[in-house]
Amino acid sequence: MQTPGFLGFSPRRLKVRFGWPDAALFAIIAAAGVAIAAGVSGATEPLARLRLEPVVLDAWQLPRYALLTTLRLFAALAASFVFTLFAATAAAKSRRAELVIIPALDILQSVPVLGFMTFTVTAFMGLFPGSRVGVECAAIFAIFTSQAWNMAFSLYQSLRQVPADLDEVARGFGLSPLRKLIRLELPFAAPGLVWNAMMSMSGGWFFVVASEAISVGHTQIMLPGIGSWLAIAIEQRNLSAVALAVGAMAVVILLYDQLVFRPVIAWADRFRVEQTASVAPPKSWLFDLFRRARLLPAFTAPLRAVGQMVYRLEPARRPIAQERHFAARAVAPAARGMRLWAAVVALTALAATGYAIDFLHQTLSLAEALAALRFGLITLLRVIVLIILASFVWVPIGVWVGLRPRWTSRIQPVAQFLAAFPANVLFPIAVVAIVHFHADPDVWLSPLMVLGTQWYILFNVIAGASAIPSDMREAAQMFGVRGWQWWRRLILPGIFPYYVTGALTASGGSWNASIVAEAVSWGSTRLRAQGLGSYIADATTAGDGARVLLGIMVMSVFVIAINRLLFRPLYRLSERRLRLS
Repeated sequence: MQTPGFLGFSPRRLKVRFGWPDAALFAIIAAAGVAIAAGVSGATEPLARLRLEPVVLDAWQLPRYALLTTLRLFAALAASFVFTLFAATAAAKSRRAELVIIPALDILQSVPVLGFMTFTVTAFMGLFPGSRVGVECAAIFAIFTSQAWNMAFSLYQSLRQVPADLDEVARGFGLSPLRKLIRLELPFAAPGLVWNAMMSMSGGWFFVVASEAISVGHTQIMLPGIGSWLAIAIEQRNLSAVALAVGAMAVVILLYDQLVFRPVIAWADRFRVEQTASVAPPKSWLFDLFRRARLLPAFTAPLRAVGQMVYRLEPARRPIAQERHFAARAVAPAARGMRLWAAVVALTALAATGYAIDFLHQTLSLAEALAALRFGLITLLRVIVLIILASFVWVPIGVWVGLRPRWTSRIQPVAQFLAAFPANVLFPIAVVAIVHFHADPDVWLSPLMVLGTQWYILFNVIAGASAIPSDMREAAQMFGVRGWQWWRRLILPGIFPYYVTGALTASGGSWNASIVAEAVSWGSTRLRAQGLGSYIADATTAGDGARVLLGIMVMSVFVIAINRLLFRPLYRLSERRLRLS
């Protein structure tokens, strides 16, 4: 009698079942493990080694730099997913948590990456003195701040849009809140969350130069990576080095599109809410390979074990009738508690605002505050114009792509690359053209901000169009619904919640993009456009914490006002009327 091996696999049984899909799966996992180990080993070196081995524009070093940048991006993406899971779920499930989390997200998405780095670089370096770990954590956190917010808003919107009939079925089966979240709500939110995760990766690339080439006051550190490579190439006006970095980015994006995102999209397609199968479901050679690998259950067994343990630890579920009785009795105390909680949150926010205003009053003048407010109005005008233009361009294109899965698989890598394209690469063209034609920087630097705006709208519209059930599309075609009626009855209700999420995050992305778009340089030539972005960029370079704080506060006020007066009512409209279920 043979003793079973680890996880129930005996050596003889393992030998019989091992095939080429299993070998390919093992090779991919082993390669990923080696890459992660190489990146982690370098991150634990002493900080002084960065000065002994500075970043150089050597083509042989570019693959290593690309690996390190990619590992930072995925580390930040993993942190963004964990943050999204907890923050968005709490905001969607608890009214009290929503009062705190959603305004906090509104503020945090408006704070520029440079604004975070002004305070976090010193903090992380203090936690790990003399070690490169602190600087690596600061860079990953900076990338995290460009990735997390749109993922959190996407999951929050999806959890609020779960079809009522599916919710009733979950209640009928007596699913606990945890089982309902895992079995119903997260699968329903998966398609939109996947597309926003892709957008988050591209958003991380957009700010990779500011994240790796750290320059805050007297602190000047360059982590080995594509971002630092680009910063040096731009400073030296080395166009060939810029082209090499862009080529390396294209290769990396193509690789992780095929090895990560295409399989995840093919897997998430099974969670589409419809009564008929997809006409042309997304395909992935790696996903098909994993499905044929018989060793995959062995690799996923620890995850299944953790899931079963969580299920066993959750409290026992009360009968439905008993739950309704307790819920009815708790309505009045919950309403009183809600009012008390809202008052506490409002008082805390007022106290924090008053403390910040008092600090600024002691260090800055009223004229400085009025100047920052004027710069904020100028940037606000740019943001509004760019979002409107991006919507007119990318909504029709996103709908066309999302309704054609075959084209989606072809266009997706191109869109990811364009969304990841750093604005810094276009600085030479913009600076040379503006100087040559004696153009106004206040006008012609503005198009650079669209790089941080349009892709949020495009990716979310593609996700919304892809999620429209096939049976509803077939019914519209059968009844001859065309033209504006087709848009009004089918497309707009289907994509509207996704579009609101895209426009909301596009607003925050535009404010962030203003930091690099309103203050550009190419070698010794520097151009500035009037606006809050250039105000914060100049204050960050000078290490002026008071002006950085003032700029962030003004930016937060504008973003919160837009979200409260425009996007929140649109969210409520989509929940009440503009939805397909």
